[in-house]
Amino acid sequence: MTSSYLPLSAEERVAMLPSEHAAKTMSKHEPSWVESFHYILFDSWFNLTLVFVPLTFLSHTLEWDITFRFLFSFMAIVPLAKLLGEATDQLSMKVGQTISGLLNASFGNAVETIVGITALLKGEFLIVQSSMLGSVLSDILLVLGCSFVAGGMYRKEARFNAEGARASASLMTFSCISLAIPAVYASSAMTGSQMSPCTDPEDQCPTSGLLIISRGISGLLFLVYCACVLFQLKTHHHYYRQEDNDEDEGEDVRMSPSAACFALFLITAITAFCADYLVASIEETAKKYNVPKTFIGLILLPTASNATEHATAILMAIKNKYQLAIEICVGSAIQITNLVIPLLVILGWIVGQPLTIRFANFETITLFVSVLLLHLLIMNGKSTYLEGTMMIMLYLAIAMACECHEIYGMEYNVLTSLSLE
Repeated sequence: MTSSYLPLSAEERVAMLPSEHAAKTMSKHEPSWVESFHYILFDSWFNLTLVFVPLTFLSHTLEWDITFRFLFSFMAIVPLAKLLGEATDQLSMKVGQTISGLLNASFGNAVETIVGITALLKGEFLIVQSSMLGSVLSDILLVLGCSFVAGGMYRKEARFNAEGARASASLMTFSCISLAIPAVYASSAMTGSQMSPCTDPEDQCPTSGLLIISRGISGLLFLVYCACVLFQLKTHHHYYRQEDNDEDEGEDVRMSPSAACFALFLITAITAFCADYLVASIEETAKKYNVPKTFIGLILLPTASNATEHATAILMAIKNKYQLAIEICVGSAIQITNLVIPLLVILGWIVGQPLTIRFANFETITLFVSVLLLHLLIMNGKSTYLEGTMMIMLYLAIAMACECHEIYGMEYNVLTSLSLE
């Protein structure tokens, strides 16, 4: 009786063995919640700086000196930003860098949204507009520039998906043009009556035509943002994938996706409270040291509230995850211009606050040149430390101009009014 069993060849036996990637995947188990939070809390000695979080609540509750309140609030955001970056990094290994970057931008912009709603309900339209514009400038110049410089310290040239970068830059250009239309209308048309219930303390109540344009453009920007999310997550998600990134293969999954998501929500909530305390202390600190109000809204508030995104984007660039860093920076700016600002305008319409998207000429030109530089630098899908240095220098130039704009601009207006008299 002959056996029907035929021995396998060497090639067939090798083919039946699991691949190296499959073997690595099989050898890794999904961490539990205890293991996940043990990693994020006790993985680094730097987490000892989390002691500033309870000190922040304590200093504001007991009303300590404004200097201590400001320093404690600022120092508390730094370790929280690091934890948020670690949670984002772990989540990106499971859900992909596109979704992870979108989630991080959304959580990071929660602070700006809270600050904007609070200022809107108080009728502080200048703070709302300047803080929103300052967040955009901070994202596309300071944060992205620091990311390019930090990444350039470890590699001469970084590469990312050029198609996705061009799409994001084009969308920022569209948003910039849309936000400039109300300023052009206001400077060329003086028709329309002022809104009688307007309570603007600076007596700059918008006309009915300007309100209609602002609310209409806000609705269009919101529709474009919905199309952008569909574009990124569904129809053209391959535009936002970073290729030839070999550093991810050596990284281990240290947090489960559910634990990472919960950590993102929890850390963002704590950061929002600390950022709220920081924002509350910034104005008093600025008055103590004679800092102009425009500089506070355009530079200080966005820099403080965007601290989470700053640390996360820089950490991703150091790990050669430039696509995720760009999604955090540029994606956050797109979310501000196409989602947060329109929602604030619509909310103001509902609660009877006539907020518009008309920015001053100085702010409009500043936004335009910033988006232009962003478009020129990322359209080729490459970055160096020199490009990041140019972004940072432009942001510093804008910061100096903002500080001088209010001081010397007021002097110019006084001299002009005296000469007319």
